[in-house]
Amino acid sequence: MSAADETVDRAAGGEQPWDEVTPEAARKLLIAAVEAFAERGYHATTTRDIAGRAGMSPAALYIHYKTKEELLHRISRIGHDKALEILNAAYAGAGTPTDRLADAVRSFVRWHAGRHTTARVVQYELEALSETHRVEITGLRRQSDAVVRRILEEGVEAGEFDVPDVPGTAVAVLSLCIDVARWFNTRGRRTPDEVGALYADLVLRMVSAQKK
Repeated sequence: MSAADETVDRAAGGEQPWDEVTPEAARKLLIAAVEAFAERGYHATTTRDIAGRAGMSPAALYIHYKTKEELLHRISRIGHDKALEILNAAYAGAGTPTDRLADAVRSFVRWHAGRHTTARVVQYELEALSETHRVEITGLRRQSDAVVRRILEEGVEAGEFDVPDVPGTAVAVLSLCIDVARWFNTRGRRTPDEVGALYADLVLRMVSAQKK
């Protein structure tokens, strides 16, 4: 599945992740950049590669993005905003900490599987960002970590979780979810929904959630 394929089916995949990118030419360039970065890596990709995939001239790219790094930053910012939105929605949901942790993991994994091309770039090209942009994105990642910590802390206080090390467990949970983007294949045996359900069950076992 290419980054373009990831955007086309609202019924099956939910939101279109690049609707906020306008005009259309800028959106096409961003999608082309996602595909190129995921396939070749940021440093091995040239602006000519990106423009070619978008069916444009190299000069057209600079009308919308000053540098290749600016493109990466836009991709990373949108992706990390979405990740935080998913986790915040789960935290604010109804139910017990067990319910909300399961929902957070299920939704987070589903996004990383269903949008795995995008997620690989968002999660694994951080070092290519400029220092200023890296600090900004790191701040968003800390916010995501804090949401998972709050759910775990509330579960411990409620007696639902047995977690001696909440910070370490939060990192482990997020790492487990994020790594789905590295290996997920649309031609594999499981759908994003199925992987999400599997990982939610695994995480609840990890934190020793009490069965009702």
